[in-house]
Amino acid sequence: MTFAIFSPTKILFRRLALGCAMAVSLAVAPALAEKPADTAPQSFGLSNGMRVLVIPDHRAPVVTSMVWYDVGSADEAKGKTGLAHFLEHLMFKGTKDLAPGEFSKVIDRNGGTENAFTSYDYTAYYEVIARDRLPLVLKLEADRMANLSLTDKIAKTELNVVLEEYRMRIENNPMSKLSKKMDHALYGTHPYARRVIGVKQDVEGLTGADARAFYDRYYTPANATLVVAGDIDADELKPLAKKYFGVIKNRADRIERTPPPVKPLAKSVREVVRDKRVSEPVWMRTYLAPQYAALSPEEGAAFEVLGQILGAGTTSRLYKTLVVDQGIAASAQSWYSGGRRDSGEFGFYAIPRGKAGFPEIEKSVDAVIAGLLKDGVTAEELERAKTLIEAESVYARDDQMHMANAYGSALMVGVKPDIIHDWPSYVKQVTANDVMAAARKLFDGTHYVTGELLPEEKS
Repeated sequence: MTFAIFSPTKILFRRLALGCAMAVSLAVAPALAEKPADTAPQSFGLSNGMRVLVIPDHRAPVVTSMVWYDVGSADEAKGKTGLAHFLEHLMFKGTKDLAPGEFSKVIDRNGGTENAFTSYDYTAYYEVIARDRLPLVLKLEADRMANLSLTDKIAKTELNVVLEEYRMRIENNPMSKLSKKMDHALYGTHPYARRVIGVKQDVEGLTGADARAFYDRYYTPANATLVVAGDIDADELKPLAKKYFGVIKNRADRIERTPPPVKPLAKSVREVVRDKRVSEPVWMRTYLAPQYAALSPEEGAAFEVLGQILGAGTTSRLYKTLVVDQGIAASAQSWYSGGRRDSGEFGFYAIPRGKAGFPEIEKSVDAVIAGLLKDGVTAEELERAKTLIEAESVYARDDQMHMANAYGSALMVGVKPDIIHDWPSYVKQVTANDVMAAARKLFDGTHYVTGELLPEEKS
């Protein structure tokens, strides 16, 4: 069970590739099968408002089943932050007919794997299992959607688990401290400014009653989507979905969001964190950027290509300038992350080398951006970037779990399935002018947040 947390490693893989934030690194992608996956999505709805999406892939008798709830940490009320992640933990603690912990044991006994994760905009639960065990999985998921058992004793015990997770992932992580300050500066009053796991003093006060109210409000068919990828099609899945999920009555209406707007920065901000555990200084910069759902597919693809050209990999401008040519950085990267409902972001990351410091890093990054805005992109780097992104898309389609996650997370933030399916074609159409339009929208006269992670000063 996990929650979304900023880290330089994780965020660099928030590339669209399949229409979401789970693209595969070419260095570790599996070899393509001789017969490519049939990833054309099929969809239908149930009478209670639950949505169903099927991504057929008949190469092996295996399926990945995911139930997505259209609620995340951004939907929590003031003073009750951390509820979405807390409830994710409690969803494994039993129902009226299933003992605490038995859900995972049943999946394991049947040769499957399962887990869940919470993000700002959604919460998802998944299982990977043999196709003939899919009815069992759907029955279990429908059971905990309708019949979760929440006692005060179980809630109190699990809250201690969540607080330990907070200590390990947040309080004992200097990078998390920096990202928290940077997000607060970048997003202001929007819920994206806080951690998915919540504010500690809020989390400490959460109760079983809070979790039950959150469950009753949001964990209902009208607010859920079933995504199944694998050896099945819509005609086969429809009777199963109706049997297990179609009979569940809604406890509440579908969620309607009214989040505060993400406002442009009035000025650039610098955040500094010094910590005795830091052995290697880290420099970062983040800009607000449009999210995929606010862009046309062609514009979204242009932002992806821009991120690839600027700082994705050893052939990027940033790496060649800071690492290869100038030798002032041990690593240097950039990324575009557009997979949220209310705003995206574009970021830079570098680790100084030798005697080089942050001023040299910043000067060089600014020069790379200025050079791009002045001279544009070359035909060679444009084609190389597009080829790499298209290749990532192909490799990602070869992984069933990635497909289910790609379609599901994109749907949750307002991206349509056909856009996800046709993503490589949009990338192929990107022109140099498209990339420059994206670059000007991002960098021309806009403000940003700079972050510095440093060791403690010697006394």
